[in-house]
Amino acid sequence: MGKPTGFMEWPRVHAHKREKQERLGDWKEFALPLAPEEAKRQAGRCMDCGVPFCHQGCPLGNLIPDFNEAVYRGRWREAYELLSRTNGFPELTGRLCPAPCEAACVLAIDRDAVTIEQMEKEISERAFAEGWVKPRPPARRTGRTVGVVGSGPAGLAAAAQLNAAGHTVTVYERDSKPGGLLRYGIPDFKLEKWVLDRRLAVMEAEGISFVNGVDVGGALGFRELRSKHDALVLAMGARRPRELEVPGRELSGVVQAMDFLEHQNRLVAGHGEKDARLDAAGRRVVILGGGDTGSDCLGTALRQGAKNVVQVELLPAPPSVRAAGNPWPKWPVVFRTSSSQEEGGDRAFALLTKRLSGSDGRVRALHAVQVELHREPGALPRMVEVPGSETTLDVDLLVLAMGFTGPEPGRLSEELGVKLTPRGTVQVDARFATTADGVFCAGDASRGASLIVWALSDGREAAKSVDAYLAGGRSALPGKGADCAF
Repeated sequence: MGKPTGFMEWPRVHAHKREKQERLGDWKEFALPLAPEEAKRQAGRCMDCGVPFCHQGCPLGNLIPDFNEAVYRGRWREAYELLSRTNGFPELTGRLCPAPCEAACVLAIDRDAVTIEQMEKEISERAFAEGWVKPRPPARRTGRTVGVVGSGPAGLAAAAQLNAAGHTVTVYERDSKPGGLLRYGIPDFKLEKWVLDRRLAVMEAEGISFVNGVDVGGALGFRELRSKHDALVLAMGARRPRELEVPGRELSGVVQAMDFLEHQNRLVAGHGEKDARLDAAGRRVVILGGGDTGSDCLGTALRQGAKNVVQVELLPAPPSVRAAGNPWPKWPVVFRTSSSQEEGGDRAFALLTKRLSGSDGRVRALHAVQVELHREPGALPRMVEVPGSETTLDVDLLVLAMGFTGPEPGRLSEELGVKLTPRGTVQVDARFATTADGVFCAGDASRGASLIVWALSDGREAAKSVDAYLAGGRSALPGKGADCAF
């Protein structure tokens, strides 16, 4: 695939980024496109490895060597057709996916992997620019209707597939515009919203209806919604945040990450009002959480004009290279620096928050202690406080970005009899079916907080099961595994 010796001739080249000071002055995307000739070389690095482990790494099962070969040969339209067979939203994964496929690339054993994520973006943007992305409504309608609750990645993927199968699909979103966390949780410097709106316009032209401003489980009950449709797909995401349970949590100036991010996204979109409680301008900001959400909060705080920002991680800093117990093709647990972390701020590792203190009801200091990870044979690793390592961080705005524990189910169980797992996610079987007849669930609502690529994969697979349920037999929709039947 690609050029057999390309990986030996051409190094991996990352897409250029806008200058740090320039991008800190606005909310536009930081990444720039590759030049066409460079894109060809990067695709040509895809070696004839024999067994493409990238397929194992990609939850969608994207035909990665095939579309790289097409790009290298200059057959861009073919590349888009190959990519869109398995991924209906490559312009999103090309911007937001952490690329587990690259971690599984055979080249990644001892050198730099193929730039798979960037190629998805280049292919999809070329397709839109050339006019290859056109609405494709189904040739016939089945007369069956499906309601999809939530318009994030899982909901959009399920809706697109079910509509392609000929079912009449309505997507319900509690916000004023569709997109879920894609619109209100992901900062514009990673995903400008015209990219999302462009895809939504295609979906609407294909016949999918979006009903916004409807809180399913609130004003519109689950039972009532179920009665309107032949099947339901629950794709509400996992919005319930993990809490910080320490003395002083009640102080003003302590906010949840999603509140912080959503507030800014609404301001950028021009349909929100500034809330001083969620503004980092001139403040000493501490972010608890070293993951993607924490990084997004860091980039947001810097652009808001924070005085200084510290991002705190509970775990120790990972190694710069794979540890012995973390071999290829597993996801490499190594030290990474995000685009936001490149832009500024400090990072602190292995710190456990013990309490908060303040004055006049407002947080002023975070008191923490250094911890070490102790591993004992036959036991789970545990955190141990280091004696005498207490430290204090000055803070005016504390952003909690410690992850999410599950969906906000409302009266789901009471109204539909849908069971939840002990950790609060929606219980599903191997076909994404819940314990309620005709009700399915996909994405973070059942999986727990995860990656966009898993949400898209779950949405597609759930749609296949819904189609089989409605047909009373097998589904004709494409999928990763064996044909789904009911």
